[in-house]
Amino acid sequence: MDTDYYTTLGVAKSATTEEIKKAYRKLAMKYHPDRNPDDKEAEEKFKSAAEAYEVLRDLEKRKIYDKYGQEGLRSSGYSGPGNFEDIFSSFGDIFGDLFGFSGGSRQRSQGPVPGNDLRYDMTIPFMDAVHGVEKEVEITKRDTCWTCEGRGIRPGCKNKPCTSCQGTGQVTRTQGFFSVRTPCPDCRGQGEIITDPCADCHGSGLVSKKKKVSLKIPAGVDTGARMRLRGEGEGGRKGGPSGDLYVVIHVEPHQFFQREGDLIYAELPMSMIQAALGCTLDIPTINGEKSLKIPKGTQPGQTFQLKGEGVHSLRGHGRGDMVVEAKIVIPKKLSKKQEELLEEFAELETGKDDHSEGFFKKLFSGGLGG
Repeated sequence: MDTDYYTTLGVAKSATTEEIKKAYRKLAMKYHPDRNPDDKEAEEKFKSAAEAYEVLRDLEKRKIYDKYGQEGLRSSGYSGPGNFEDIFSSFGDIFGDLFGFSGGSRQRSQGPVPGNDLRYDMTIPFMDAVHGVEKEVEITKRDTCWTCEGRGIRPGCKNKPCTSCQGTGQVTRTQGFFSVRTPCPDCRGQGEIITDPCADCHGSGLVSKKKKVSLKIPAGVDTGARMRLRGEGEGGRKGGPSGDLYVVIHVEPHQFFQREGDLIYAELPMSMIQAALGCTLDIPTINGEKSLKIPKGTQPGQTFQLKGEGVHSLRGHGRGDMVVEAKIVIPKKLSKKQEELLEEFAELETGKDDHSEGFFKKLFSGGLGG
């Protein structure tokens, strides 16, 4: 039977990302293999906590899990963090806080180093989000230095083994009752010292550059949507692949339309005469003007639904609807002729069943349950 990730981490389903991270850090400290050598139970708990954290820290995976459970995650292609090396590689941000050691540096890291993922926040107009748009953005990032191919050393030169860690990239530190392996501070876990750094990247293997990236934003995106551009993140080092670029969308509000999911809401101003007698009004929609028939006797707050005039669904299920609410506008100033006509109308109403008068009679006579 599938376990509950929230129960595994000991957090509520409404927990924030920071609360989830804090809970995982606590469990990782408690069940870490360096603290519990040859303890199979601790090892399983460590793996379970890592799997729960990987899902709940990722907004997209968490959304799938909350709605469809682990079966939904498996259907989407997720199969868990894998073995210990995968776990340590994935959660270096957590382990870097534990006693000064890095979970991603358990071994000498002289092989290819993948580039970091980058985030770019983009604000777009309401209509661009509704209909989709193509954008070109310029980002500044650190990319692979092609002079040294990301190795950080001058072409034709070689590095020297680090004497502090004997080329292993690791040193052992004692913390109370147990020992932990930490990256060598002299070579930063590389196992070697750069004696002849590249003149272009100064030994980092990366150089700063600007790049224009084309982005096709699909119709129906909303604030908080993330788009992933593979290989457009920070460049890799030592032959490692580039990271990914995550574009986070923010949608500007509209002066007339409001959106909730695939639905569009709007207020439609009309005069009391139009509401009373009925009329046909041309109203703006996200797809242009449409005619809407207003029936006689329309009341303030009454709503009308326009099928298919909402937002295109990102899941490919057609369009939502548009909901229009009647907003009756009472004139602040009247001409003398208008006042006369309204007074005449009021006289014609005399003798008819006055609903407001009947209401107060019932109220003070106890007829309304008082």
